[in-house]
Amino acid sequence: MTGTVTTETTSPSARLRETFTRLSRHGLFWPVVALVVLLLACGIVSPGFLDVTVRDGHLFGQIVDILRQSATPLLLAIGMCLVIATGGIDLSVGAVMAISLAVSLTYIAESGSGTTVSTALTGLALGLVVALAIGMFNGFLVTVLGIQPFIATLILMIAGRGIAMLITKGQITTVTSPPFKAIGAGYLFGIPMPVIIAGGVFALVALLVRGTALGMLLESIGINREASRLAGVKSRNITWFVYALCGLLAGLAGIVYGAPTMAADANNVGLMKELDAIMVVVLGGTKLEGGKFSLAGCVVGALILSTLERAVVIFHLPTQVTPLFKALILIVVCIAGSDRLRARAGLVRRARRTPAAPVEVAA
Repeated sequence: MTGTVTTETTSPSARLRETFTRLSRHGLFWPVVALVVLLLACGIVSPGFLDVTVRDGHLFGQIVDILRQSATPLLLAIGMCLVIATGGIDLSVGAVMAISLAVSLTYIAESGSGTTVSTALTGLALGLVVALAIGMFNGFLVTVLGIQPFIATLILMIAGRGIAMLITKGQITTVTSPPFKAIGAGYLFGIPMPVIIAGGVFALVALLVRGTALGMLLESIGINREASRLAGVKSRNITWFVYALCGLLAGLAGIVYGAPTMAADANNVGLMKELDAIMVVVLGGTKLEGGKFSLAGCVVGALILSTLERAVVIFHLPTQVTPLFKALILIVVCIAGSDRLRARAGLVRRARRTPAAPVEVAA
């Protein structure tokens, strides 16, 4: 008995196209491409850009500086990402940064013993507790009172700076506290402390949401809150929790941001940082309508943001144009990741396979 078996061969160009199509469908593909392009452009303009050196046991270099500067937007973006996953938004994170730092530095300034580790840790704890309370308040407005997240968090976005001004009495509060300064300017095992803090927080949150069912529950709430509730998901408690966590991380971001200067300027600390956090989340591939989210995307987005800010300096451009370049990068990444654009470009079609001639085999 003989049979006919049809084999298919694929040309190298077709395989390459298929591989590219598969990769381009991944949510992080275009953000990573944008990051690599930025790094390469900076490396071309500034030949020593990618160099990392060790001095006195500490890592130094522009790449290390970018990692350090990425800590604050990453901390903000992690909390914002979880809130957005539930279909919400938190516009108060910038104001929470200012309040948390103001509380910490005001306590240290009034303690009279800012050089001690215990005083610095107590100031840190107070700032974080206040930030957590603010996050819980936002969650209360959204989940219990049913106020739209945009309006609920807009309240503290507007009033928060006034609260920070009351805490600092309208002055720029400055302290001398080496232990507190080490939170934002110190090193651990040669790595900047902000990088250690942001990396540790990312690992803990990733373990929490991906190592348990919390991540799946967050996505179910964002996709269809009512259906999740009917399925037995405690959407109110989970949503309240992520708003509290977002406030806590915003407070930590404020302390990390202000610790190197040991100064609390209620007018400027955290100003417009809520928009940077949203930009980082969007660059990372998370959709604002809620549902599926990407914490790894937040890391890429934070690195893009910090690299872009450094690129403006390297290219000798006025710092006033930084928001313009942020918008351009955001537009390019979002358009490149558009399913409709890829469909028109033919990137979502399967690579054509050319069938070979039938081969006769004996059975």
